[in-house]
Amino acid sequence: MIEQAFNAKRPANPTAGPSPVGEPGGPLAGGREAQGEVPGDSTEFGVIGNYVNGEWSVPKGAQLTDVFNPATNRPHAQVAMSTAEEVSRATQAAQAAFPAWRQTPPIDRAHYFFKFRELLEANFDEIARLITQDHGKTIEDARGEMRRAVENVEVACGIPSLMMGYGLEDGAARNIDEWAIRTPLGVFAAICPFNFPAMVPFWFLPYAVATGNTFIVKPSEQVPVAMRRIFELIQDSGFPPGVLNLVNGGRETVDALLDDPIVQGISFVGSSPVAKYIYQRAAANGKRVQAQGGAKNVLVVLPDAVPLLDKAVPNILGASFGAAGQRCLAGSMLMTVENAHKDTLDAVVEASRKIRIGYGLDPNVDLGPVISASARDRIGNNIAEGQAHGARPVLDGRNVSVEGFEEGYFVGPTVLDGVEPAMPLAQTEVFGPVLGVTNVKTLQEAIDRINASPYGNAASIYTASGAAARQFRYHVVAGNIGINVGVAAPMAYFPFAGMKGSFFGTLHGQGRDAIDFFTDRKVVVERWL
Repeated sequence: MIEQAFNAKRPANPTAGPSPVGEPGGPLAGGREAQGEVPGDSTEFGVIGNYVNGEWSVPKGAQLTDVFNPATNRPHAQVAMSTAEEVSRATQAAQAAFPAWRQTPPIDRAHYFFKFRELLEANFDEIARLITQDHGKTIEDARGEMRRAVENVEVACGIPSLMMGYGLEDGAARNIDEWAIRTPLGVFAAICPFNFPAMVPFWFLPYAVATGNTFIVKPSEQVPVAMRRIFELIQDSGFPPGVLNLVNGGRETVDALLDDPIVQGISFVGSSPVAKYIYQRAAANGKRVQAQGGAKNVLVVLPDAVPLLDKAVPNILGASFGAAGQRCLAGSMLMTVENAHKDTLDAVVEASRKIRIGYGLDPNVDLGPVISASARDRIGNNIAEGQAHGARPVLDGRNVSVEGFEEGYFVGPTVLDGVEPAMPLAQTEVFGPVLGVTNVKTLQEAIDRINASPYGNAASIYTASGAAARQFRYHVVAGNIGINVGVAAPMAYFPFAGMKGSFFGTLHGQGRDAIDFFTDRKVVVERWL
């Protein structure tokens, strides 16, 4: 409905003046195209409260924080910031619900998720639009995020098979059998980031609950609207009270979850410094932890890929500028090898100039705003710092203005050439639509530079050589490897990997790693006399 209203108000003959970095009418820069009045006042989505023990409430006396639409700089909701007391109420409700939920047969637990999946599909586009309004990403990016969320629910529906243990007759000795059984542990919680408000919680939630645990989601206070709608669907799915709980808040809420003795484990996605803090504090309190950190992902282009640039460049742009560069798999460094530099750089810049910038609900827009004014300013400072250290801004997205959305937090696609390893820009996770470019002499030099980074989230190579691809995937120290794929995002049945400073813990989100994280093995040695 929101998108329909938006489209209905578009001018019959919109004018789209060129932005400083692009041309009107191109494919990811543009000014205003099909843009009219947009929703954006503090009453549109009201006050976002908590869902605890099957009931919605706004904690009494809670501080209310404005939630802004990044494209308009207008508040469209308020979110209640939960205290430690409210967190304790949620953990106690989850603990009380655990025994009965654990005793629910896995096939019956799966049935709730089948119903939940149906509701997610029925409300798919509505939730995608909420993501765009809350986060700023394009509607297509939001739909892609929703698809990944649903896929994790689909995998968890197979919990009767995924949770199976194993056994061996006469495994210990004659007439003594031995079995390993998976068992849930109790209450778990996820502390989630702003960049994928619907998808990231589903790296954890379906697996935790399907295996028999109860769960608490703490969304980012910057993007709480979509998760509220999702929890309304959880309520409609019939999950018993206390099995799934939603608690909004900030630092105090997070620390309360980390310290609460009822919580058995914490899942987290965010920056590396915060991931390390989460890991240390939660582990010190005896909890299981999986903490996904930051990244500085590299895209490598070999000379043999130059004839294929017509296919590679759109992929590179999607990796670098999709979701305004605000994802942990974003390609933020482009390394060209040998004589691939000029052709690759020219093609990337030419295509980037055609990227259309605007409000993400406009289906013709390729690049939306970043999450906040402070993020926009920080990204601008990163660009300026790179320039001060000798990087050359071939394409500069600072000071971009979108007609009709002049107050929005927009940063255009930015390409800086000559980014050397010692520069701060080469080491900083910008988390914005900024691509640093450098040239190296050999593939081995590219691999060595990638491995010298403190991050190890993802790396990709563009090549026509199987030998080069194998050398790359074999030697690069990163959790997610792309071969002619810029965003090496694992499917739900594979773990979302990460190494070095990009991950703190042992077991990752998604797939069998998630099943292992949310269960423990009980070994039974059995003899009948």
